[in-house]
Amino acid sequence: MKVIFTCGGTAGHVNPALALAGYMREKDAATEVIFVGAERGLERDLVAHAGYPFRAVNVSSFWRSFRPKAIRHNLVSVKNLLFAEREANAILDGFRPDLIVGTGGYASYPIVRYGAKRGIPTAVHESNAIPGLTTKQLEPYAERIMVGFEDCRQHYRHPDKVVVTGTPVRGDFFAQTKQEAKRRLGLDDGRPLVVSFWGSLGAGQMNAMMAEFLALEAAHEPFHHIHGVGTISWDAMQTALRERGVDLAAHPSLDVREYIYDMAEVMRAADLVLSRAGASTIAELTALGVPAILVPSPNVTNHHQEKNAAVLGDHGAALVLREDGLDGKQLFAAAAGILRDAEKRADMAKNMASLGVRDATEKIYETVMGLVR
Repeated sequence: MKVIFTCGGTAGHVNPALALAGYMREKDAATEVIFVGAERGLERDLVAHAGYPFRAVNVSSFWRSFRPKAIRHNLVSVKNLLFAEREANAILDGFRPDLIVGTGGYASYPIVRYGAKRGIPTAVHESNAIPGLTTKQLEPYAERIMVGFEDCRQHYRHPDKVVVTGTPVRGDFFAQTKQEAKRRLGLDDGRPLVVSFWGSLGAGQMNAMMAEFLALEAAHEPFHHIHGVGTISWDAMQTALRERGVDLAAHPSLDVREYIYDMAEVMRAADLVLSRAGASTIAELTALGVPAILVPSPNVTNHHQEKNAAVLGDHGAALVLREDGLDGKQLFAAAAGILRDAEKRADMAKNMASLGVRDATEKIYETVMGLVR
């Protein structure tokens, strides 16, 4: 069988496609796979690292604004779409796929649309709680729309096309039990573990709050804490902690890192996570059943993170806080309150796990293979 995966823009769009491609290869080593994405998108490097062939189409985003600069940008994007049709058809002619799976990002639009017009089975996976612009545009063409939660179905004009599959999470997140992960990290003394991160690059305002949070922790060290600062905020965090008189060497329970490389093990050991509300993070939290305090980024297109967080908040799985007006003292008080209340924490964990789909990759596989069969 020959399969095209098409995606781009963010790792949250690319990783589900990579997970499914690997699973399909495990099921049938003869499966031929190519990825299609934007010429200058991060998907090119992610796909190359995974070892799959990559083809490019010339696409660009659309800005939701009527300012002159946005209008000029959108006119270029319309022009690019015209070229993308020709490029997409050339790829379809050359590869002749049996199946096309799009997992989000503007780059997935031309391949899914023009593949569907040829009668090739097509499916789209949407990792956010509400459909992005590309998913909305592709809904009339795709045969199946795969989503993370049942709550998502209400946002589609064709709910009969929607299948709740969950969003794939890497298998190493489940390679050990919670206690095994705590033991490997040397954090099995009975105190709970807080894990916090605000993106791989970091977020300046949130890290300023975390400096205050860490200073409050340092007074008593009531729990273990692993915090991923991010590259951009690393130097500022060191300065902020020094100004507050916090010497991390004197506080072994406070593990402040530039980047959390062993995220699977750290998340598995966590008793509470503080983070943004990106689609990949939401999938990991629900699959692991870890309570969370979510502070959605206010700078994400179409408020996707706020809507992702709302699903977890509405189900009692997470406490959702707005960044505006928040400070380190409030964040610390919220975290300490959850960690001191074992019953509340257990309820949050149960509610989080009820939203998780551990076998999401398998469910997606069965859904798309049903189209081919």
